[in-house]
Amino acid sequence: MKILVTGAAGFIGSALALRLLERGDEVIGVDNLNPYYDVALKEARLDRLRTHAGFREVRLDVADRPAVAELFGAERPTAVVHLAAQAGVRYSIDHPEAYISSNLVGFANILEGCRHSGVQHLAYASSSSVYGANTRLPFSVDDPVNHPISLYAATKKANELMAHTYSHLYGLPTTGLRFFTVYGPWGRPDMALFKFTRAILAGEPIDVYNHGQMQRDFTYIDDIVECVTRIVDRPAVPDPAWNSDDPVPGTSRAPYRLYNVGNHQPVELLHLIRVLEAALGRRAELRLLPLQPGDVLATFADVEGLVQEFGVQPATPIEVGIERFVAWYRDFYAAPEAR
Repeated sequence: MKILVTGAAGFIGSALALRLLERGDEVIGVDNLNPYYDVALKEARLDRLRTHAGFREVRLDVADRPAVAELFGAERPTAVVHLAAQAGVRYSIDHPEAYISSNLVGFANILEGCRHSGVQHLAYASSSSVYGANTRLPFSVDDPVNHPISLYAATKKANELMAHTYSHLYGLPTTGLRFFTVYGPWGRPDMALFKFTRAILAGEPIDVYNHGQMQRDFTYIDDIVECVTRIVDRPAVPDPAWNSDDPVPGTSRAPYRLYNVGNHQPVELLHLIRVLEAALGRRAELRLLPLQPGDVLATFADVEGLVQEFGVQPATPIEVGIERFVAWYRDFYAAPEAR
């Protein structure tokens, strides 16, 4: 297939694009390489893709409507995996305009491009953050998600609603992927595991919010890529059992689906730190802090939909995933070994 991947220089986007190229797909990788975090890391991710003949790189901001329209008109991809977005919960508190531009305007431009160029399937990144103030665990795609607690979460919920509208009005198959705390080699420097590793190796204290009394459903990057690859190959279809008198959010009479993509195994933040200490061979100095605005206490993915419909679910243990991340980090940054 010819697959357009937005956010191709990002953590998930680059890993997915690499898997698609290795299996023989043609990939158009779109990214604007914004400086939210280290552009050199983004370039290094792209270098892994540039060696493949089937890869074409496009520097483009998805919020640029004419440029997106021109791209879709020229390429006419079979499928689109839309991963480009302004990421980060805390960043959204002080920089709301970045989220409106990229996550809302940008997503609308992608929907229009798909609509007018005959795209057969749009899979797009949502987030576990849409569950917001929900406290019933595990989180299910059939639970209502009407109380986001960050603008980032609100934009992801809005994406799901926008996608459903296009599925309903234009028959565009859309699949929303609610990712749960993705980690692993080539990860994001703004995420806790990356920041903890850098600080511990530098002998600096790490900031531990809510005094470590938090749980996250950490999900390894290779598991994410395996799930997304299977999903993109099967366009969403209408749910014949969907009942408008009792409408569940995860499916529809339109060709629309939502899936949690998580490890189904919440991990205490303090346990993550202990596993990281063991992998690094160093102890962390903890700076215990209160819960931050926009944060939730726990995430836990119900992945029944993945298992039933695709026969797959993330399962890499945190001990294995962190060891692989640390090995990559030491190699990429030439970090010193433990003494």
